[in-house]
Amino acid sequence: MKNKGGVVLLTIVVSLLCIYYLSFTFVAQRINEEATAAATVDNTTDYAKKQQYLDSIWKEPVYNLFGVEFTYQEIKETELNLGLDLRGGMHVTLEVSPVEIVKGISGDSKDPDFLKALDMAKTRIKGTQLDFVTEFASSFKEIAPSKSLASVFATAANRGRISLSTSDEEVLALINEEVDGAIDRSFNILRTRIDRFGTSQPNIQRLQGTGRIQIELPGVDNPNRVRKLLQGVAKLEFWEVYEINEIFPTLQAMNDAAVKDQKKEELSNLLSDDSEEAAPAQTENIDDLLSDDTAEAELDSAEDLAAQLESDSTALDSAAMAANVSPLFSLLQAQYGLIYNLKDTARINRVLDNPDVKKTIPSNMKFLWAVKPIRPQEVTVDQNEFIELYAIKTARGGKAPLTGEVIVDARQELDQRSAPSIGMNMNAEGAKKWKKLTGENINRRIAIVLDNYVYSAPNVQGEIPGGSSQITGNFTLEEAKDLANILKAGSLPAPTTIVEDVVIGPTLGKVAQEQGIISILAGLGIVIIFMIAYYSKGGLVANLALFFNVFFILGILAQLSAALTLPGIAGIVLTIGMSIDANVLIFERIKEELRNGSGVKQAISAGYSKAYSSIVDANVTTLLVGFILYFLGQGPVKGFAITLIIGIICSFFSAVFITRVIVEWMTKKGDQSKISFSTPFAKNFLTNINADFISKRKIAYIFSGIFITIGIVAMLAKGLTYGVDFTGGRSYVVSFENPVVPSELKTALADDFEKSGVEVKTYGANNILKVTTSYMINDESDEADATVKSALVAGISDFTGLSYVVDDTKAGEGDFTIASSSKVGATIADDIKNASFESVAFALIMIFLYILIRFRKWQFGLGAIIALFHDTLFVLSAFAIANLAGISFEVDQVFIAAMLTIIGYSINDTVVVFDRVRENLGLRQGSEMKPVFNEALNSTISRTMITSLTTLIVVVILFLFGGAVLKGFSFALIIGILIGTYSSIFIATPVVIDFNKEKKS
Repeated sequence: MKNKGGVVLLTIVVSLLCIYYLSFTFVAQRINEEATAAATVDNTTDYAKKQQYLDSIWKEPVYNLFGVEFTYQEIKETELNLGLDLRGGMHVTLEVSPVEIVKGISGDSKDPDFLKALDMAKTRIKGTQLDFVTEFASSFKEIAPSKSLASVFATAANRGRISLSTSDEEVLALINEEVDGAIDRSFNILRTRIDRFGTSQPNIQRLQGTGRIQIELPGVDNPNRVRKLLQGVAKLEFWEVYEINEIFPTLQAMNDAAVKDQKKEELSNLLSDDSEEAAPAQTENIDDLLSDDTAEAELDSAEDLAAQLESDSTALDSAAMAANVSPLFSLLQAQYGLIYNLKDTARINRVLDNPDVKKTIPSNMKFLWAVKPIRPQEVTVDQNEFIELYAIKTARGGKAPLTGEVIVDARQELDQRSAPSIGMNMNAEGAKKWKKLTGENINRRIAIVLDNYVYSAPNVQGEIPGGSSQITGNFTLEEAKDLANILKAGSLPAPTTIVEDVVIGPTLGKVAQEQGIISILAGLGIVIIFMIAYYSKGGLVANLALFFNVFFILGILAQLSAALTLPGIAGIVLTIGMSIDANVLIFERIKEELRNGSGVKQAISAGYSKAYSSIVDANVTTLLVGFILYFLGQGPVKGFAITLIIGIICSFFSAVFITRVIVEWMTKKGDQSKISFSTPFAKNFLTNINADFISKRKIAYIFSGIFITIGIVAMLAKGLTYGVDFTGGRSYVVSFENPVVPSELKTALADDFEKSGVEVKTYGANNILKVTTSYMINDESDEADATVKSALVAGISDFTGLSYVVDDTKAGEGDFTIASSSKVGATIADDIKNASFESVAFALIMIFLYILIRFRKWQFGLGAIIALFHDTLFVLSAFAIANLAGISFEVDQVFIAAMLTIIGYSINDTVVVFDRVRENLGLRQGSEMKPVFNEALNSTISRTMITSLTTLIVVVILFLFGGAVLKGFSFALIIGILIGTYSSIFIATPVVIDFNKEKKS
């Protein structure tokens, strides 16, 4: 083997990287356990207290690796994340309404043709991937062919950009630009809000090509607060800022109150530590002790602590020191204001919230933090991150002198020094107020505040008339663009609607974790035993490659900061089965060479060489499916796709290269080496078979036709059970202490849901039910969410006599809880369904093209596609027949992932057979096709059966232990593996012969 040293070096490097990144996961797990222990009393965990514990060490070093210290924040950013389905939390998809944006650009025009065009466009795009602006323009032309778009959009707010002579194309370009900009602004605002929400590892991304923003918040325990936060209107304000010299007296008074409070707290702790019994009586006199000279000795320890605080965060500015400002505030006079170490912000917030401190703050003053830290190169003390605290001047009633509604345009531009700056235009009312505000604050700062965080506080050089001004500062191009977007947030309405909402309780997430771990361990264990029992020492080598495969998958997921989801675990379990395939191909080839009389070294070399093309083809086709799943899938499907892609790449490297190095090391003595690739019972298993598979093809065609026909009849009779992400609506997983009959609860809920569609079924256990309803499906408001949930709770309470408990960790025998909930709007459901069908169609086309390129005959491509289409119909038929028999599995996004996986798996089998056919045709040119195809099927049958068996083992385990979420997924895979093996033998290969008329016999 060439480049053996390179393979060893790469394996070592990747292994060390995986160990490095996974070490953060173990540290994070340890800290999480410590936080849970600190927040648990009497076996009850206070999740708010746990989050406070984690927040308190967010910026603190908690891990020392070879002298390099990492904060808890850095650890959380590097650990292997768990998806919401494994840890609980909230997943939200918001849609920024282009309708309201277009209305805003028009100045809320009342033109009847304009309004009709908006309504027509809304109707046209429903359930499609069509662009709203394009459909609006088309609708407008249909309704008013002689009217120009400029007649609607040439408003005072658009002066200078749109005139009555502006062409429709130019107007559309501007509308598209504004719509994209409004969505970007919404994204930036939401990102800032989420970053400040207080949850660790939030994830927010804009779904390209749509007006949708997807947000994941692990560990959230107050979904209503999140919904209000996400849908609240952005509040843009301009405030006057106090100068540093104006607030020294206030800081001194605040400092005195803070120091006293600090000493009270520390003295209370000291007294409590000295004598637990005496502490209650002593702590009642703390205030007296603080003012009593005789308490000097008792205060020594507290003052020592204060001194330690002072040494840790010494005042960094002489002006601050001269004013005798407490080190508790650890302030630094910057060019204008107060700057603090970022890790001290939580402590300072506690001080500012202290009632005694609040009394010292004037009524016309409030404090606001900057939105982001100052970069280390600007303030280089200890290379820490710093952040500015602004003292804001408030007026009577607390209203800002100027708000964002007056801004009509803002853009990133360059100032006289060619440095990035922001240009801003206001309407007439805003121009008047801006002139007054800037005139009264020459050589002072005005803070630009969004959602109570300061984005910038430029210095006013002079009075600015006319409402047109330029904001300069030490901006990068990106910062200037972001600030321009923020300023425009008040000029165009871009309301957001929650179109998808999933809440998973921590208890359900914990159960999913346990089920996933059991699935992985059980699958690994059985495959390991089987491989040793079948392939002897070769099996040990394959198992070692399997270990590297799983290890690399987890390590690479950690390096990519990807989230491991329950479908992702399914991907690992599936990879365990499929990764054996490459070794099975190699070992079966080696056994074949040994039976033909080759020596050990020669057989190994030939086995790896001859199996290589089949392995490449099989992995590439599955990889294509993985990429299609990733780019077209959403939510859990993406998590599955990422794991599948990584697993395929890792399994190829470990099975082909790592095993080769190990096998060659084990055979360094040549033919005298003691290595075997079979055990006594497996030595001749499935060898010397000479079955005439091709002649049985018509029987197979009839069997498949009958089964699929029965399935179609079952679909017509009862249909399939579609999940909420395909139909839209709301679903809830409800947990009870004792079993509840689903059909009886369904009848009881009918009146509560006003006779709307409702489905109730068991969800993994007979005391856990999943309730899905179309009640108020077209109303996506928060009020509708609350109404539907109230109706559900009332209906269950009336039927069972149980009480509803919000926290599923505190439910007792007489209670029930909602462990998780999900909402999918009708529009997004249509989009998901369309994207799913597109992904299946696209996968079939891509595989056909790949087979055509690799095998140079369209008959091979057609045979593969017919077999895959057959497999898809067969699995759908199996679901329909099961549904007719009363065994219901949902057809949803995860089911589509299963279908695509089946396509990838089935083509695996087919490609291996085709590859052997191609090899045999090359050796026997001019031969009849039927014997060649039969020989290929017979020679690959052992590999086909063993691979199918190992994969089937792990999928059955997934079905048994993977939990209710993956029941439908694993059932589809069980059917798909069985039928995929069958179709590669009896459908794909015979079809190639049936379409090769000239060589058919």
